[in-house]
Amino acid sequence: MVRLFVIILFISSPLPWAWAQGIFEGPTQFIPVEVDRMYVKGINFLRDHQNKDGTFTSPGRSDTYGKQPGVVGLAVISMMAHGDDPNRGPYALAIRRALDFIVKSQNKSTGYIGSSMYNHGFATLALAEAYGQVNDNRLGTALKKATDLILNAQKRSRAGGWRYSPESSDADTTVSGAQFVALMAARNAGLAVPQESLEKALRYLISCQSSDGGVGYTSASSGNGPRTAIAALCFALAKKKESERFKAAMGFLANVGPSGGYDHYYHYFLYYAAQTYFHASGPQNPRLWQEWNAENIKRLLETQQEDGRWDSNFGGSFATAASLLSLALNYRYLPIYER
Repeated sequence: MVRLFVIILFISSPLPWAWAQGIFEGPTQFIPVEVDRMYVKGINFLRDHQNKDGTFTSPGRSDTYGKQPGVVGLAVISMMAHGDDPNRGPYALAIRRALDFIVKSQNKSTGYIGSSMYNHGFATLALAEAYGQVNDNRLGTALKKATDLILNAQKRSRAGGWRYSPESSDADTTVSGAQFVALMAARNAGLAVPQESLEKALRYLISCQSSDGGVGYTSASSGNGPRTAIAALCFALAKKKESERFKAAMGFLANVGPSGGYDHYYHYFLYYAAQTYFHASGPQNPRLWQEWNAENIKRLLETQQEDGRWDSNFGGSFATAASLLSLALNYRYLPIYER
C-alpha cells in the first residue's frame, strides 16, 4: 500500500486552533505537533500495555474489554491509522500480535469472531483495513469468512440489520452500524459485497429515524447522539449525503452537544461522530469538520492521562483506541477514512 507523507508543523506554543481548523483546506495536510504528540503518546500506551497474546490490559478501571477481539481490532486500526507499518517500525510487533489474536479468535468453520456481533464487526473492520498491508496470507481468508458471516446473518434478520448474535432474527442500530461499516471496508478491500445487502441495512436504519433526525435503538423512538452518528456515517459511506435523512441526522447532532448528549458512551460517540463530521464536510462546508475537529482536539488534550491513555466505564483500552480514532482523520491513511 502506498503510504502518504505527513508534514508536521513544529510549534512550541499551545496548539493554535486556527491551524487545527485549517487542516483540510488545501492539498497538503499540516498536523499540529501537539496532535501528533498526543496521538503517539496514546499508541505508545497501547503498545506498552499489550499482552503477548495480542490483547490489551489497562490500569485503573476494569478493562475486560481490552481482551475482546473487537477492541483489539479498534486498537490495531488506531496504530495503522497513524501511518505505522505492520512490517517494520516501533509498532510492527504490536500490530502483528493484534492481528494474530483476531485471526486465532475466529471460528474456522463459521467465520465468527468473538462472542458478539459487536466484536465481529470491529474485528472484521480491522482485517479489512489491514488486508494488503500485512504479508500474512491468513488475512484474506479470515476476512472473506468474516464478511460471509455478516452477509449470512443479515439473511436471518426480519428487519434487515443485525443484533448481538449471528443467529438473531431482529436487529438494533448500533450492531447494524458496526456491520455496515465492516462491509464497506471489505468492499474497499476488494471483496464482493452485494449492493442489496447494503440497501437493506440502510432501509433498516431509516426505519429507526424519527422526524427530528434522531435515530433510536430498535425503533424511531429515543434517538440519541451515538446512534444518530452511527446511522449518519452509514448514510455518508453509502454516498447519500445529499439525502434528507442524512441532513436530518446532522441537524440532530448539531443540537446534542460535543458529548453526544450521552456521557456514558462518550468515547464511542467520538469514534463515530469524527467520521460523520468529516464526511459531512466538503468544499461547500469545510468548517463543519474543522470546527468539530478543533474542539475534539482541545477536549482530548485536556482529558488524556499522563501515561497516554483515556479512561471510561469500558476501560482504558477501548477509550484510548476510540479517542485516537476520532483524531485519525487528521492523518487519513486508511481507505475507510477517504471521502
